[in-house]
Amino acid sequence: MNEDNIILWKKVLGEIETEVSRANFYTLFKSTGLLSLENGIASIAAPSTMIIDLLKKRYYDIIKKAVDKYTKLDTKIIFVPKVISKDLRENADSAPLFAQTEKKETQTIGHLPRVRADFTFQTLAVSSSNQLAYVSATTVAKKIGLAYNPLFIYGPVGVGKTHLMQAIANEVYKNNPDKKIIYTTSEEFTNEVVEAIRNNDTARMKRKFRNIDLLIVDDVQFFAGKDRAQEELFHTFNILIDRGAQIVLSSDRPPSEIKKLEKRLSSRFAGGLTVDIEAADFELRTAILLIKAKKYNLDLPIEVAKKIAEKAHDSRELEGLLLKIITVANSKDVEVTPELAENTLTQGAEEERGFFHPDDTIKNICSFYNIKETLIKGPKRDSSLVKARQVAMYILKNDLSLSFVEIGNILGGRDHTTIMHGVRKIEKMLLNKNFSEEIMGIKSLLKSGERISKRW
Repeated sequence: MNEDNIILWKKVLGEIETEVSRANFYTLFKSTGLLSLENGIASIAAPSTMIIDLLKKRYYDIIKKAVDKYTKLDTKIIFVPKVISKDLRENADSAPLFAQTEKKETQTIGHLPRVRADFTFQTLAVSSSNQLAYVSATTVAKKIGLAYNPLFIYGPVGVGKTHLMQAIANEVYKNNPDKKIIYTTSEEFTNEVVEAIRNNDTARMKRKFRNIDLLIVDDVQFFAGKDRAQEELFHTFNILIDRGAQIVLSSDRPPSEIKKLEKRLSSRFAGGLTVDIEAADFELRTAILLIKAKKYNLDLPIEVAKKIAEKAHDSRELEGLLLKIITVANSKDVEVTPELAENTLTQGAEEERGFFHPDDTIKNICSFYNIKETLIKGPKRDSSLVKARQVAMYILKNDLSLSFVEIGNILGGRDHTTIMHGVRKIEKMLLNKNFSEEIMGIKSLLKSGERISKRW
């Protein structure tokens, strides 16, 4: 790469950075370079065939548009598998645009209740399956109450609905910290209604939800059949819309397909923009893994990401398998390699998934933590009880491959968002070696009992 090509490529990357998400930019574009520009052909280096395939499939037009803009040519883009030297990448990063965006990225996002600080637009992998939802969400975040109101996002479990909704909250809060924002789930909203009625304090609840700028409600399908909660949400909805506040909703299905939902509420849900998110394809799942690995300070080899992406089909399962591999590598004090990933994934499939019966799992976890089975399924939230309950959620999900809804039913009828939270918390705790050994002890206890060939 000569100096002219380096300067040109800095400009091209600056243009591309405005067109794609920050996560995709740093995953796919930062390690590229312009090798040559001859006879209208731009040869671009990328470190692997996997990244080249993604660039060709998803970003060829964007790259060509940027190159044409600065060369004033109708160029043809070709890709070459080649690793650009670290010195050249660092020189590229020192350009004013990169220096400015890096500084911006280090700014911390203030804490919002129930909202994960790492769920931002910059950490979301975007492809054709979620492109429309992503564009709609970013538009809403820039113009709350003025663009799509309400914004209704639907899709199956694990496709990134919660990430996208919380990204809206984080973006609005970052740019307008004085805005009043509430993120809640249908279960939590319903509980608020029940408590307000029980304590004869509905006025307080109304003040809480009706004097805000942004209301985000996750999993609204669970309002089905809950008449009083639906009534309260309907009136809250109308007041917020009249005030110019923004409402964002999510569900596993479109409003018209939510059974036992009042028509007037279904009509309100569908009154703005309704967009769906499809299941992630293989390439997007691989990109998601590369992004998630950065969160754990791991430079994940692309071949490992591909192996995991072949085994898992939603973002939560992807992260669960990634954490399992990291935990195994840490326990053995070795690097994460394709061979380690293959052995871990194969062993998990053969020895653990579907191996334990749900009832035996609950019984043995209660025995391990010396608590009664009735308590783990009950409402009490003592710290030791919550820990045992979340361990049960984790094992039922990762070792028996039960759905979040199934686990919620087993553990006393809990909402599946509660199960998701519990599983994520245990996954993070597994990075602690002592706790990881504790979980292995529980699994050993399960294996020592009677082996049941069928899950049910």
